Amino acid sequence: MNFYSVRAIYLFEMARTWRTLLQSVATPVISTSLYFVVFGSAIGSRMVDIDGVSYGAFIIPGLIMLTLLMQSISNASFGIYMPKFSGTIYEVLSAPISYVEIVLGYVGAAATKSVILGLIILVTATFFVDYRIEHPIWMFSFLVLTSITFSFLGFVIGIWADGFEKLQIVPMMIVTPLVFLGGTFYSIDMLPSFWQGVTLLNPVVYLVSGFRWSFYGVSDVHIAVSTGMTFGFLVLFVGLVWWIFKTGYKLKS
Repeated sequence: MNFYSVRAIYLFEMARTWRTLLQSVATPVISTSLYFVVFGSAIGSRMVDIDGVSYGAFIIPGLIMLTLLMQSISNASFGIYMPKFSGTIYEVLSAPISYVEIVLGYVGAAATKSVILGLIILVTATFFVDYRIEHPIWMFSFLVLTSITFSFLGFVIGIWADGFEKLQIVPMMIVTPLVFLGGTFYSIDMLPSFWQGVTLLNPVVYLVSGFRWSFYGVSDVHIAVSTGMTFGFLVLFVGLVWWIFKTGYKLKS
């Protein structure tokens, strides 16, 4: 394992974040803070508790998960797309480094950015809503695991996309609706039985539910199922990355 190459790619990607702090950090934090103000403070004060948790506190894990998924995908997809767009990807591919080292550098940097952003939003939430974290180790583990998993997905999207428009299709047209319909603002137990069954087909439900359990010990889905589904997504996306490098999909042409 050539850790120097991994470190070089990782530091290069992290440096891009520090150069664009307004876009990379400030914008998502401000956007999420608006949710805290509107749903947590204003509307939340008029809502009944859900599973013994105030509404403002209840939505915090879902909102963090929303930002985490979007930023993990965005960071990783943009990170690998730009070398493709500029043509420097061929220099990376021809360098004496393995595909594993390339992926570790890009995905590791994207996941790190997302984890840092998630922790910043978690701290920011304390200014708007009172909440607790019953299982901090589980919370941080879910934070890291989700960031890594969807950074792999973002890496796949960055390879697949042949234009800036395609970079936004999956996050905006697929991931965002799934998160909003995945129990971010409500418990699926509040839905009629038929729609509960339909909602369980939404993969994001398992992510939000597991993350919420780490905060309050309550969830729509058993924590073991949520953990298993998250690892399942990780295996799936890692498999896609492996297939891309094995076949040279959109890399050798």
